[in-house]
Amino acid sequence: MENFRQSPWWFRAINNSWSGTYNLGTKLRLDKDDLISKARKVTGLHDLGRDFNEEPLEKLLRSANEEANLHPIGHFITRERFVSLLSIRLRAEHFFSKYPQILEQELYPAWIIVGLQRTGTTKLQRLLAQDPDHRVIPSWEVINPVPTNLGLYDLSRSYRGTGFQSHSVGGIADMDSGTSVNADYPNPRDKRISIANTSVKALKVMSPGFFAVHPIDALQPEEDILLLDVSFMSTTPEAMMHVPSYAQWLETTDQSQAYAYYVKLLKFLQWIRPAKRWVLKTPHHLEFPNLIEKYFGEVHFLWPHRSLYESVPSFLSMVTYNRMIFSNRVNEQQVADHWVRKIGYMLDQALSYRLTPGNQEKFTDIHYKSLITDSGAELKKIYNLNGGLTPGLLERFRKHETEHPHQKHGVHQYSLADFGLSEEAIDRQTQTYRKFIADHYGAK
Repeated sequence: MENFRQSPWWFRAINNSWSGTYNLGTKLRLDKDDLISKARKVTGLHDLGRDFNEEPLEKLLRSANEEANLHPIGHFITRERFVSLLSIRLRAEHFFSKYPQILEQELYPAWIIVGLQRTGTTKLQRLLAQDPDHRVIPSWEVINPVPTNLGLYDLSRSYRGTGFQSHSVGGIADMDSGTSVNADYPNPRDKRISIANTSVKALKVMSPGFFAVHPIDALQPEEDILLLDVSFMSTTPEAMMHVPSYAQWLETTDQSQAYAYYVKLLKFLQWIRPAKRWVLKTPHHLEFPNLIEKYFGEVHFLWPHRSLYESVPSFLSMVTYNRMIFSNRVNEQQVADHWVRKIGYMLDQALSYRLTPGNQEKFTDIHYKSLITDSGAELKKIYNLNGGLTPGLLERFRKHETEHPHQKHGVHQYSLADFGLSEEAIDRQTQTYRKFIADHYGAK
């Protein structure tokens, strides 16, 4: 537990010095109009879209300003991130207006990984990303899904089609003709990979222990929840900071608008870099399978399962690491109180959908221990949905596991006791899920 508090000395020194000058007016503003103005100035664009709703941003800003206890660096990161999200939306609207055919596409079929945090979802997605038929969103692209330089890409022709391969970062090969299309994606002058690499380096120096919790690689797939952030309607903020009023508002608010815009961004991404199937993942989707069904086409859910007594404290540990980057007033009990209840709620929402007649066949269950020790068995189960697992794919998966071994960045230490939790406390919030697991698999 003590390593939560091991932020670098220089990090603490900057925060202490900066906060000491607040009386001189150095505290950064988290103001809606100021953020929008800055985003428009940065991009040179004005249109946020007819479907842009300011209320989620207003709710989030009020909660961040009044409840999050952000330290100076936390204020700075939050301000820059919100400006970036608004800038993404401005750039997206530019492309949607210039190339209306982007939004006329049908969304690819999707395998969506919906397991709880710390249940092997990252490993599973990164394995499935090795299939050249699959479209994932690498970290560099999910941070900036729309090019920052609007003139780098000509999107006037459609590159969609089932004959395309999108496995490599460097380009897309037309497997039918052998010719190259849009092969400069990402364009060598595209700054988004270097921006992501800088972010990874910054995280390493600000929170040295974080990579043992969740390894981040600019070229590896990352959670698509960041696309929902563009509408300021996701659980990302409550994983990063203490924003209880925003979290409560979000949980009781229809999030259709966020999912509708999320699909627009996915259509942009598949237009600029084609494939045959989306492989997406974020625990956030556990709460909203009904909206996935509403806004997606053909979907199958992959649900990894792990003992809650392991996954819950592991996730609480990750949240604590996250929050320490933004505030020096992080309360572990507060983290536990918020997220244990929230996890129970997410599981209940997912099971309410899954146990509705006709929905059970939309799910394939993945077992964490098997995924870690013998991923081939779990992958075979998934590929039974798609004609079977070929030797070539199996070799790709094995190669990836060899190059990215489990616990490559160190061992993540955590326990229920770190958060004053007992197994009974988790049981109280997850009764429906534990009954489901016992009924289906004979175990907790």
